[in-house]
Amino acid sequence: MIFKVAILQFRAENTNIKKNIDTIIYYMHEASKNGADILLLPECFITGYDLPITFEKSISCEDDVIAKVCNTAKMLSIGVVLTSFTKGKEKPQNTAFVINKSGKIIMNYSKVHTCDFADEKDVEAGTEFKVCDFEGIKIGIMICYDREYPESARMLMLKGAEIILVPNDCGSMKPRIQALSTRAYENMVGIAMANANGHNAGCSCAYSPICWDKNGICTDNTIVLADDMTEGLYYADFDMDAIREYRSTEMMGNTFRKVGAYKGLLDATISAPFIRDGQE
Repeated sequence: MIFKVAILQFRAENTNIKKNIDTIIYYMHEASKNGADILLLPECFITGYDLPITFEKSISCEDDVIAKVCNTAKMLSIGVVLTSFTKGKEKPQNTAFVINKSGKIIMNYSKVHTCDFADEKDVEAGTEFKVCDFEGIKIGIMICYDREYPESARMLMLKGAEIILVPNDCGSMKPRIQALSTRAYENMVGIAMANANGHNAGCSCAYSPICWDKNGICTDNTIVLADDMTEGLYYADFDMDAIREYRSTEMMGNTFRKVGAYKGLLDATISAPFIRDGQE
């Protein structure tokens, strides 16, 4: 079984919700024509990743524009990872909705690792990593800065994720895409990332967890890697049968971990040289 992800590399227009929704629906049609199972958008695509953002300018999780995308998903029989600033309890949240091919929201996830060193400090952070069943495939979500922490992908793997989808909007991508390749390898999960295009940005990508063949010969696990400037759709085909076979026999993921030695990971103490303004 091939799971085909359409990765949109495109820069949303800040605060122009109508235009951004039109762009999403246009690319849903294109991705559907090309047989994609799901469309992955960059971070906060409905509103644009525009900071600082107020609670009032964030959208409700019940907003009509979300319903419009859900209806289009049902009509086209394509899933979407839909992204926006949404209204949290008292502050905006950085949210991704996973919509299935029937147009139903099967998961909403709010970014855990908000960038508390910058304007995103005023965004309400999510409190857990989540996995959902998308048409028989276990999908997890990381949003942008989440992927800087190996614990994010590790938690998603421990919760059963087979594929991790990453809405993103930032620059300086070279070390970040290298890290995503490593997250795929060490957790035995497929990973796809959609980023806004632009100088020193872009580089939307996808990586397979399969890093060597049945003879033990190393293979390049890159499925697709965009340049920084080109906008449009890129496609990643994940061979789920091969991935599941690999995961059932190889020694990464949650196989031989020595969890008794990891207790310090839950220690919230921050010591020099890692002390920064904005830390809780």
